[in-house]
Amino acid sequence: MDILLLREFLRNPLGIAAVTSSSAAMATLLSVAIPESGEPVVVELGAGTGACTGVIQHRLCGRGRHIALEVNPTFAELLTRRYPTVEVVCGKAEDLPTFLADRGAPSADVIISTLPWAPFAPSATPRPLLAILAESLVGGGAYTQAAYTWTRWAPPARRQLWQLRASFEEVVISETIWRNVPPARVYIARRPRNGQRPG
Repeated sequence: MDILLLREFLRNPLGIAAVTSSSAAMATLLSVAIPESGEPVVVELGAGTGACTGVIQHRLCGRGRHIALEVNPTFAELLTRRYPTVEVVCGKAEDLPTFLADRGAPSADVIISTLPWAPFAPSATPRPLLAILAESLVGGGAYTQAAYTWTRWAPPARRQLWQLRASFEEVVISETIWRNVPPARVYIARRPRNGQRPG
């Protein structure tokens, strides 16, 4: 599977976040905000080859809905074959409100992202991507984001952390996940401040 990831990375290094799949430890931490009961709508951004998809499916255990967005057609096709119960969408994260509306889901309970920094750049979308994502959540919703430890102090990472704190009432940064290659952290943001829908 990592050979496919490496091949796609070489084709589009700015659009692919990593050359190795996320570890089970990181996927588990990214999925921690998924409620243990009810029928939550979970959106996965940058699903890639499915390293987090399987963990999300396990945590949902047949409940709710799992919508996986992947901009790379090769990965999207792979995900569709591997996870027939997941609603795989080949498209961009900025179009999430449209994808949700098309599927009769006015909002998401949890958004899980392993997207690279590029889509969050100020010039990447007409509106800040993080604002679009926050507005796609229910009032008590949560957003989790993977980030490599070595990029934590880079300008894009600092900018996104500032945006997270401006967009959510609570932002927690995990300890370093050393079992991930490369080591990573997870941002866990809860309760969007703006554009909230009732939970």
